[in-house]
Amino acid sequence: MSAKIQSLRGFNDILPEQTALWRRLFEAVQQVMDAYGYREIKLPLLESTDLFRRSVGEATDIVEKEMFSFVDREKASISLRPEGTAGCVRAGIENGLLHNQQQRLWYQGPMFRHERPQAGRYRQFHQVGLEAYGMLGPDVDVEILALCARLWKRLGLNDIRLEINSLGTPETRVRFRDALVEYLSARIDRLDADSKRRLYTNPLRVLDSKDESTREVLLHAPKLADLLDAESREHFAAVLAGLDALSIDYVINPNLVRGLDYYSRTTFEWTTDQLGAQGTVCGGGRYDGLVSLLGGGEVPAIGFAMGVERLILLMQQQVQLPDLGSPEVYFCWLGDATFVQAAQLAEQLRDAGLRVQLNAGGGAFKAQMKRADRCGAGIALILGEQELAQGVVQVKSLRGGEPQTEVAWTELVPGLQARLAGPISA
Repeated sequence: MSAKIQSLRGFNDILPEQTALWRRLFEAVQQVMDAYGYREIKLPLLESTDLFRRSVGEATDIVEKEMFSFVDREKASISLRPEGTAGCVRAGIENGLLHNQQQRLWYQGPMFRHERPQAGRYRQFHQVGLEAYGMLGPDVDVEILALCARLWKRLGLNDIRLEINSLGTPETRVRFRDALVEYLSARIDRLDADSKRRLYTNPLRVLDSKDESTREVLLHAPKLADLLDAESREHFAAVLAGLDALSIDYVINPNLVRGLDYYSRTTFEWTTDQLGAQGTVCGGGRYDGLVSLLGGGEVPAIGFAMGVERLILLMQQQVQLPDLGSPEVYFCWLGDATFVQAAQLAEQLRDAGLRVQLNAGGGAFKAQMKRADRCGAGIALILGEQELAQGVVQVKSLRGGEPQTEVAWTELVPGLQARLAGPISA
């Protein structure tokens, strides 16, 4: 007997029982993006490895340890995309979308990172990303945060907190980096092993440490807010004023720096306490220098990415939904002579917008009713040879207490539409 082939570690199947939530999420995303004038862009899964080295940063964990990279037949190093922003910028430059233009774009799809799999974090994971180009002021920062808040409301999600900070200009970031390295170097013996490694490669990530000893050291570390230039202070104040005007609650987190090198000025995360260690469901910020870094002009930009798997976990905890993937009606037919009529009636019901599963593979009445119950339908239709002769169908409730009724074929569509509009459809 051959060995069983299983999925790769961190590459998970999404089963039919789960996909109704995924569909609900993406329908809400599409509606909210449309409401704010953002257009969808489709991006390739594979890009040149150099794209991510230049954008994400050589010293980041993503580039150092997490990318799935390989050399192709043309001897070029290519990578499965670990994030979407770099590819979106590349597409904008390559297709002439960014020069002297404003663009509001969004995308969705799988990303790939060689991380340790855990709840809400996989090696193939899915993101929804948004990027806005050509707008320098704080107004667009406020807009996309309002968009996020509207999406949480549309999805019925609660207890998602906005944490926000300003990184200032790249020059501010360099000054802060130098001051932080000087401070931490004098206390290196009190840092955890990960922070010691990051200190001279990506020291701002030390601020993300959860180690208790390192957190104590950071209490008296230099503060980025103390080094902000006047223009960045003004920009950040305007963002906060906009959030206040829209009644969007937030917490200023001075240690929030995000893990990618390209961020500047506004940076933010939407977090929750309901997912354990994987508390960030959406994160982003400004990256005004990334377009020029990748060969485009000086184009201001801001964006975010939200983790679909983490949002699905939240929806499973907080949102009660019917199984939108199940049929509303299961159609049983008994006897070979009834199949053609059952198939015709099923097509009429589908034409009317109902979700109908027609029995296949034959089976006795009892077996067909078991299939009807297992598929999640609320109603079973029964067509036997006697019903065929009389031009009727038996309508049986599978989820409620309604009595079984007999309905003429000509009345079947309006009768089921009325019935499914009531409590049985829930």
